[in-house]
Amino acid sequence: MSKNISLAGCFPPIPTPFDDKGRVDHEQLALNLEKWQKTSLTGFAVLGSNGEAVMLRTEEKLEIWKTAGQAIDSDHLFIAGTGCESTLETLELTKKAASLGADAAMVVTPHYYKSRMDYDALVNHYTKVADGSPIPIVLYSVPAFTGVDLGVEIIVTLSRHPNIIGLKESSGNVVKIGQVVAGADNSFQVLAGSGSFLLPALTVGAKGCVAALAAIAPHPLAELMEKFHKGEMETAREIQLCLIPPNGAVTARFGIPGLKAALDLIGMYGGPVRSPLRGITREQKEELKEILASAGIL
Repeated sequence: MSKNISLAGCFPPIPTPFDDKGRVDHEQLALNLEKWQKTSLTGFAVLGSNGEAVMLRTEEKLEIWKTAGQAIDSDHLFIAGTGCESTLETLELTKKAASLGADAAMVVTPHYYKSRMDYDALVNHYTKVADGSPIPIVLYSVPAFTGVDLGVEIIVTLSRHPNIIGLKESSGNVVKIGQVVAGADNSFQVLAGSGSFLLPALTVGAKGCVAALAAIAPHPLAELMEKFHKGEMETAREIQLCLIPPNGAVTARFGIPGLKAALDLIGMYGGPVRSPLRGITREQKEELKEILASAGIL
């Protein structure tokens, strides 16, 4: 157990490609990963929220990680989304992901019994997973989906665990990110959970992002980070402002169906979503195309 994995950079939570019969398309998954690895991306979160992980059977998850493990080279990090509702299942799945090549596991907060997910329950859950996991753990807080906001006090406590290396914070609360950076263990790394607030997150100490936008705009995000580190804040700010509309389009506005449509538009494979999700309409696709073109992504 060590904290020497660097999370600095940008990671897309990759969408899971399905064929027209609704089955996982492993060929397209490998092809997408091959294309992404020619960009400036640091690595990949496989089966995060954008991977439609909650729609997949366990067998499908394992097959996806197997394909990803074979396709992702040693220069890129492979982070598996292994969070389940029970501690036992989360740990079992994390061990399986590790055996299939994952470098780290991103573990979303359990949330079905959200009123019971207090300090003690969450600290206990993550500690047990981290104690038993052969790979480092990244905490994942996404209150828009789960209704559970992982509190600063919980994160700071967990940051001292030798096998918990970081946090994906998707709330957009930059004050919270600053509080975590200030209070957490020095080696603990915070990642913005969206491309829309990457620059403000960097200014308070974040190391990068796990963002849907990274799947379609890896170069502008990498450039934003580069300009920030060079102290060229005006240029970084211009890039950030330009990325807010496309980020909104592939997240809150059109969601995963929009992200998949955007991948199709840029010449990668997006394909269909899994029911009960529905694809976007022709009108929405035209709107999406305009947004991407205005941002220089198309």
